[in-house]
Amino acid sequence: MDMNKVYIRNVEFTDEINIVFRYVNHELNVDRDFNFCRKKDEPVFKLLVRIRNNVEKEIDKCLNKTSKRRSSSEKKTRALPQIQIEMYRDGCNSSYNQMTLAELLQNNFSGVKLRVIDQIFSIVLNQPWVDFLQLPKCILAGFLIYPNKFHIQFAVREHCYGMWLKSRQREAITANWEKCGEGLTYQVAQKDVGYYIKFAVTPRNKEGISGPIAEEISKCVVQAVPDVFPFQIRQQHTVKLLSEPSHIRVVTYNILADLYADSEYSRQTLFPYCSPQSLLIDYRKQLLIKELIGYNTDLICLQEVDQKIFDVDLKNVLEMPPHNFYGMMAPKGICTEGVSVFFRRSRFDLLGSHVLHLGKSIPSLSIFEPLWNKIKTNKQLAARICNRSTTLQICLLKVKETDKYVLVANTHLYFHPDADHIRLLQIGFALTYIEHIHKQSMMEHNITNPQNIGLIFCGDFNSVPECGIYKLMTEQFVDKNLNDWCSNIDEAVFDVELAQPFKMFSACGTPKIALNYYNVYLCQRKNN
Repeated sequence: MDMNKVYIRNVEFTDEINIVFRYVNHELNVDRDFNFCRKKDEPVFKLLVRIRNNVEKEIDKCLNKTSKRRSSSEKKTRALPQIQIEMYRDGCNSSYNQMTLAELLQNNFSGVKLRVIDQIFSIVLNQPWVDFLQLPKCILAGFLIYPNKFHIQFAVREHCYGMWLKSRQREAITANWEKCGEGLTYQVAQKDVGYYIKFAVTPRNKEGISGPIAEEISKCVVQAVPDVFPFQIRQQHTVKLLSEPSHIRVVTYNILADLYADSEYSRQTLFPYCSPQSLLIDYRKQLLIKELIGYNTDLICLQEVDQKIFDVDLKNVLEMPPHNFYGMMAPKGICTEGVSVFFRRSRFDLLGSHVLHLGKSIPSLSIFEPLWNKIKTNKQLAARICNRSTTLQICLLKVKETDKYVLVANTHLYFHPDADHIRLLQIGFALTYIEHIHKQSMMEHNITNPQNIGLIFCGDFNSVPECGIYKLMTEQFVDKNLNDWCSNIDEAVFDVELAQPFKMFSACGTPKIALNYYNVYLCQRKNN
């Protein structure tokens, strides 16, 4: 922070302003940032009184500390210096004391000064500012690091300048910081193991005006990791981006929302086989992002995405060069997690997107009426399916430099073990809605050849190949005698058959490992 400036920030949409300055007086052993949050209708003189009181308390505290450190023979009684606090303009006798802070904000600040004892500060308004800065609790060698939280005001993220430094020691007295990188992200190297990491960022706006530097030091040193992770073996098959326009590489994952992993219940009951470190989101997200990037994919569909992970991590990494994805998030109702789709902008243009909160839409959408009328008489069943927060995300993409389109659907079905019938109904309603969007898209974009629009349906279906969901997807029909309809006897579904028009197949087949994982990925056949 510039020690010759007072930073005033006019907080938008509130009745408050923030005033920050740093006062240093080596003779009095004072070195402190003073931060005030005041109402805009407060007179300037009240602010000056508050500044005087706080400065006086700090000086008194520092003098007492100095006195205690001296021997009895050295101790001297020192009176507080005269504390003069005033706001004035060079060459002008007018006083600002009776103005309100709001009126002060409306004036030209050129030449306005604040005197604090022996120090003169220039006043600047709405300078680029870092409100809050935080680094991850876990930093891994070979992985990408960036701020967990980077809140700025009057600045533009892309114009901010970041510098990364490292030191074996963390304390200011012993630390010897050496520069190791630039930018808002840093690829941690193996040689950084055992070092603390410091991030120093200068906030800037698009006009090139800079604010005071903000710094944050990691709480932990860089950790070593295994030479090879399992996903890096898989990435040997995806070293390069696809070059054939008719081919699309897709990755889909349930990434386990932090709100389901960060609790004693999850650590002791759901995932007792995982170390607490392995469940930390600051640890998991580094592996996740490295894995997603390394597949050189065109399309990413994710489930159980925390809103904060989408905003701070996925978007800030995947949407930036060199990856250049575009991401969309669909929260599950009022829940802080949901589903998200990322597509590579060099491959696709986005023509439209839709989000359907399935539960509350089932009784209200006319296209659902035929199926809804068959199940709504079972009050327990109707209440259970309509109270689910299941969300369906759909986007229509056009493959660049072709006349081909792809409809991408992404969802996360109900998890409960006794709910095969609920999941089957959910997928039935979802496919009905997808069929509706499919027809609508063909009309709106004048797609006359059905072969030119495909469907990719990703999700955590909480199902296995033996269940009705897989049968409906791949065979286009399930009859009323399916065992799934009776997975809960009190909610049993009678005389219901489901059909859907899309000829699909499982993109990964049905390998044995699929019996242990619930992610099933389906894609429309191109030859049908």
